[in-house]
Amino acid sequence: MTTKLVVIGGDAAGMSAASQARKLLEDDLDAVVFERGHFTSYSACGIPYWIGGAVAERDSLVARTPEQHRANGLDVRLRHEVVGLDLDRREVVAHDLEGGGEVREGFDHLMYATGAVPKTPPWALAPGVFGVQTLDDGDAIHRWLSTHEAHHAVVIGGGYIGVEMAEAMVQRGLEVTLLEKSPQPMKATVDPDMGALVHDAIEKQGIDVRTDAHVSGLALRDGRVRGVVTPEGTLPADIVVLGLGVRPNTDLAARAGLPLGVTGGLMTDLRMRVRGEDGPLDGIWAAGDCVQTIHRVSKRPVHVPLGTHANKQGRVAGINIGGGYATFPGVIGTAVTKVCELEVARTGLSSAEASSAGYAFVTASVESTSRAGYYPGAAPMTIKLIAEKRTGLLLGAQIVGRSEAAKRIDALAIAVWNRMTVEEMTALDLGYAPPFAPVWDPVLIAARKAADAL
Repeated sequence: MTTKLVVIGGDAAGMSAASQARKLLEDDLDAVVFERGHFTSYSACGIPYWIGGAVAERDSLVARTPEQHRANGLDVRLRHEVVGLDLDRREVVAHDLEGGGEVREGFDHLMYATGAVPKTPPWALAPGVFGVQTLDDGDAIHRWLSTHEAHHAVVIGGGYIGVEMAEAMVQRGLEVTLLEKSPQPMKATVDPDMGALVHDAIEKQGIDVRTDAHVSGLALRDGRVRGVVTPEGTLPADIVVLGLGVRPNTDLAARAGLPLGVTGGLMTDLRMRVRGEDGPLDGIWAAGDCVQTIHRVSKRPVHVPLGTHANKQGRVAGINIGGGYATFPGVIGTAVTKVCELEVARTGLSSAEASSAGYAFVTASVESTSRAGYYPGAAPMTIKLIAEKRTGLLLGAQIVGRSEAAKRIDALAIAVWNRMTVEEMTALDLGYAPPFAPVWDPVLIAARKAADAL
């Protein structure tokens, strides 16, 4: 008997689920994918690097085209937006954005993978103002810069997208102002002392960083943005990029009566089945930036919109849809980014998050280098560890540094994931040779200092 799967959203989570289910069920699966954009299976994380010129071709960001998915037996329908969801009749209603009209599809299994949407203030709806969430958004930014004379860019928000897009605009030769309402950029990512390092490094790249900044509106002329209005005056802007964060794209789910979690994301069980008030809903699945998950350290629900999680969660859902068994065990908030030559990384809990979760903890920060100090190319880095006072468990870690600094967070993420103490970490058998690390790797030095603090 053929199983009917309908997928809402054709990027990482949705296409991973459909592909895994297809592998397991083969011709016994009839899968229809509705995607409102022009692309499938693309890297949204790569958009700033394409805008900035580090990635030459837009299509390099596409892992698998609609044609490739169709060749694998998936009925992919681009430019179709799902506007209705009837759980009782097990049916979705999609609007053809280009051809017009509606399409109705019944389902045995529904994969809800709508992603997230940028937070957009009411005053920000104007030509020349862009969010950065989908490859269509990136296309719009690239097209604007290619067809409009632009000298000044204002980026509003100093999180991941904000600092990455600020770098992209610098790489394109624009004068850039970065506005952040908090005292430091990347406030939600790293502690204030580490954020101060980020702030200084961004300014050294020629970016005008303004913290404790507030925006009240836009200055428009000739039907497009020309400036950003603040209490201190109007900043010139030929393009404005919003980096104010995202929220789960769950409006459709809420209208259909699916309960949302405290983060605004859909609640799922470990197998990625959507949870109702009385338990998992039969045949209703969700994954990616539209769901909330559990933080393995704080044990609290969180919304962490990253492609790594979306792909894993989609794969888990697809295996289960296909009759197998798989689970998604939660997250620890590992993330890396860069702005020009500066690399920033974090995993586990920040100090504020550890306090909020009720932990008593110590912190330890060390400065070291990426290679042996005498070896050419050795670059400075700062590592900060957060350890529980009572047990010595590593609760979180942050890194700010230059070349080859950020990926050291992976060793620290493994330690957090496996509930290691900082004392245990001092004996880790890490790789050493002068071109790759000092004889005492910065991770080991930080662990030793944290153990001393305990």
